[in-house]
Amino acid sequence: MESMSFMKKITKRREFSSIIFLLALFGIAGVVNPAFWKLDNIMLCLNGSTVYTICAIGMAFVIFTGEIDASIGGTLGLSAAVAATMIRNGNSSMMALLVAILIGIVIGTVNGFGVAVLGVPSIIMTIGVNGIVRGFSYVYTGGAWVENIPRNFKEISQMGMFGLSWFYIGTIIIMILIHFCVTKKRCGRYFQAVGDNEDGAVHIGLPVTATKMISFIICAVCASLASVIFVSRIGFVTPMSGNGYEMKAIAACVIGGISLSGGIGNMIGATFGALIMASISRILVFVGLSSNYDNTITGILLITIVVIDAVIQKHNIEKSRRERLAARTAEVIEYKVEGGNKVCDRN
Repeated sequence: MESMSFMKKITKRREFSSIIFLLALFGIAGVVNPAFWKLDNIMLCLNGSTVYTICAIGMAFVIFTGEIDASIGGTLGLSAAVAATMIRNGNSSMMALLVAILIGIVIGTVNGFGVAVLGVPSIIMTIGVNGIVRGFSYVYTGGAWVENIPRNFKEISQMGMFGLSWFYIGTIIIMILIHFCVTKKRCGRYFQAVGDNEDGAVHIGLPVTATKMISFIICAVCASLASVIFVSRIGFVTPMSGNGYEMKAIAACVIGGISLSGGIGNMIGATFGALIMASISRILVFVGLSSNYDNTITGILLITIVVIDAVIQKHNIEKSRRERLAARTAEVIEYKVEGGNKVCDRN
């Protein structure tokens, strides 16, 4: 009985569907082309999801609060261009990382101030900031590629153990720590509390404005951290680097069970969602289709999951209303029952 109740509890978790979906994708790809199931290929899928995973973790903070950040693609592109240029010119990778983080802090602060303080809708604010950041990126690079990255820096992404890169291992460790903080620590639960009921959060004294600002800063910093790994993995930066990563990150969160309305989901689901997003193009190649369908499939998945989530939420709201109505009706009936003992027994 205990094992059955445990399994029932697991299957009810929102991220469970993303795990099943991932296994189904890998299973179908392996049936069509058994070479997909080779250990080396699975490791490549995991390592290839590192950048998406970090971006999804950052995006999760923003979505938890009921907002959206459409600027992480531009943030990643600009941070990658600056970091790559610094590393190419002989600066240390640590210095490049710190500068990239500083870029993320500035962009995240602008986004957070516009949304949390000025009240600008997050989608409008972040799309505008994304355009500005893209413009800076073009000006900074002169529209040219940043190439000739030192080999020793590119080789960092190949280092690791058991087939997993140190970047991916570190990302998973960070994800686990963040998941613990968000679910177990009081300050971590602020993000979901704000997204679940912002007015209620204000009434009980939670720092709603600060929480939203911090979520945007974390999101932008995650994009900047991902940009340095992007440079190491890819080895060059183009003016279009990071383009579309915002949709990938949002889709990863939604597929991982994080509700766009805010307040629901966790980092584990976002991690599985990021792995799905990173694996789609690879799966397409193994099943004999062009990887050009990647963005199309991502869009279809995003729309499908959002629609399903909206239907489920509507159903839950209606169910709660019916239960409240049934309870009130039963209470009224009890008042009308004759006989004394059955009347208004609220204890």
